[in-house]
Amino acid sequence: MKTVFNSNKINVIKQPMFFGKDLGIQRYDNYKYPIFDKLTQTQLSYFWRPEEVSLQKDRNDFQTLRSEHKSIFVSNLKYQTLLDSVQGRGPVLAFLPWCSLAELESAIIALDFFEMIHSRSYTYIMKNIFSDPTQLFDEILDDKAIMTRAASVTKHYDDFLNYSSKYNEGKGNIRDLKKYLYLALVNVNILEGIRFYVSFACSFAFGELKLMEGSAKILSLIARDESQHLALTQNIINTWRKD
Repeated sequence: MKTVFNSNKINVIKQPMFFGKDLGIQRYDNYKYPIFDKLTQTQLSYFWRPEEVSLQKDRNDFQTLRSEHKSIFVSNLKYQTLLDSVQGRGPVLAFLPWCSLAELESAIIALDFFEMIHSRSYTYIMKNIFSDPTQLFDEILDDKAIMTRAASVTKHYDDFLNYSSKYNEGKGNIRDLKKYLYLALVNVNILEGIRFYVSFACSFAFGELKLMEGSAKILSLIARDESQHLALTQNIINTWRKD
């Protein structure tokens, strides 16, 4: 039976990253893998808020865009919003319950927190160019192209979550549970290292044309965060192979 606080004394140096003893004291004085604390400290030093970036020029720029360029810009924002809706929830929901190292726990929580900032950033951009973006957000789930692209992102999260429930009911085995976790982690690594950057390139292209430069600035801050998230997932995967 799992517990939110393990009151037993644990030798954290002997714990695996996942599937070990439930976590107890959140202590940051003794690490099995110091790299995870280093990544967390770096991520926290990057703290920012989208409202710090002025989008006044972007509002005017958007009105001058051709209709097809407006469509590209908005569709890209919709796609980014969906991806960060997944990534702003997935790691804590899927990975954290099985985490058994405090330094990794804090890194995952920091990742999720910054993904939430990213989602809020897309809303900030949308609200700047539309007086009421509600309909645009409502359209995301009806956009077959966006949903098709996002399906592979959510699939491995859901596979792991569903098998986790099965395992907790005593119907699965630890080997398959680890397999589903590994596939989910690799999928997140691809998301952080490739999928996000493909969408960023579109936003940066407008900035290079001296258009929507405030939005491009926000996306550059998001891209900086994602490079940290990529480093985290790569370190988790590579360390787990050796663990």
